[in-house]
Amino acid sequence: MPIPLLEAVATVGVGGIPYLPLLLKIGVVFGLLYLIKNYTAGATNPSERVLHSKVAIVTGGTSGVGAALVRELATRGCQLVLLVRHPLDDAFQAAWIEDLRATTGNELISAEHVDLASLHSVRQFATKWIDNKPARRLDLVILCGDECTPGIQRSIDGAERMMAVNYLSNFHLASILSPALRAQPADRDVRVITGMCASYMGGDLGELAQVEMKENKTKKTLSMKDFTPSKIYGTTKLALLTFCLALQKHLTETGRGDGLPTNIRVLCVDPGWTRTPGMRRYLTRGTLWGLFLYLVTYPFWWLILKSPEQGAQSFLWAVTEASLAGHGQAKDGFLVKECQVVPIQRPEVHNEETQKRLWETTEETIQSLEKESAIRRTKEKKAQENATNTNVKTESGNTQPGSTQPGSRRSKRIKAIEHNGEVKKE
Repeated sequence: MPIPLLEAVATVGVGGIPYLPLLLKIGVVFGLLYLIKNYTAGATNPSERVLHSKVAIVTGGTSGVGAALVRELATRGCQLVLLVRHPLDDAFQAAWIEDLRATTGNELISAEHVDLASLHSVRQFATKWIDNKPARRLDLVILCGDECTPGIQRSIDGAERMMAVNYLSNFHLASILSPALRAQPADRDVRVITGMCASYMGGDLGELAQVEMKENKTKKTLSMKDFTPSKIYGTTKLALLTFCLALQKHLTETGRGDGLPTNIRVLCVDPGWTRTPGMRRYLTRGTLWGLFLYLVTYPFWWLILKSPEQGAQSFLWAVTEASLAGHGQAKDGFLVKECQVVPIQRPEVHNEETQKRLWETTEETIQSLEKESAIRRTKEKKAQENATNTNVKTESGNTQPGSTQPGSRRSKRIKAIEHNGEVKKE
């Protein structure tokens, strides 16, 4: 076929090619699709730095961007401690970790059960980690745990769920682990990396930073009145960005116990619009009809959204880029997007008074939620113990008042009375 086609072009010209207009149109369409997909795929991390001997704590590392990042870190030799929501004996989760070890050739991958929707669960892990002498090695704390729900939900502690998972748990974990981070040798490159989203530009920090506390008896929570789910999500990201800036400033100004400048860098990473389970849940609004429409329009979402592997590139750049190493040069945290540092679009987050007010309000909120949660757990434990004691007494023969045991004098007397009654009747 090529020979007749070349002969037609040589004798007749380009117009001799059959279906030429149609082929040109198809070529233009596919060319445009390629250019759009290449643009929406984002930047690629150029660094090939290996991470042998590095130790990283990772949240949200079992799905979406976090899972892609974890796989790349494991391939580069990083020792990983994954904080997972499901129990450690979950069969699917255990199989997933074994597969990750096998495919990456890295056996230094472990998991710890931590539910980010429970402040008590976060505290249990963090205090266990820092309660060690000498201090454990810790190079990276990567907070990819994220939740975007289409409706208003509550966490275990009673806080709004997105606020609890996206902000309060990250604040709590980073605050408790800060002694372990400061205890690392001065020549070690230590980084705290949190997941960010462009929705922070639509957040309303004023309602949270003005110490507008809602008090009902002993319950105190950050004020979230008249907030839609989208507004709550954006506000959690804006609050997290403000906290990261305040944490970096605090670490830089405080320094280390040996008088040397801090070697900790706090970074916020925006992976861009990515096809993650959270994004899918948000687009479908958590409904079957939404899922149906998502499947029908999937080619469009495939075109404009990144894959998890593409979204993980900015996280990987924040982990491996040598110029971001923290040795006291900068006082503010960095916002990373498309494998480069970008300016923050909400300048009020740099305000020290706003940072201080938000920090204090968050600490009071966490303290109040933990106190109420502890009281509730104590009541539930006592109720369970009472129920268990009652069942044990019943099974062991210590029956309730008015009942009789087989073979006792009371039961024998009752049988004798019943027997005499039957004799009299006869």
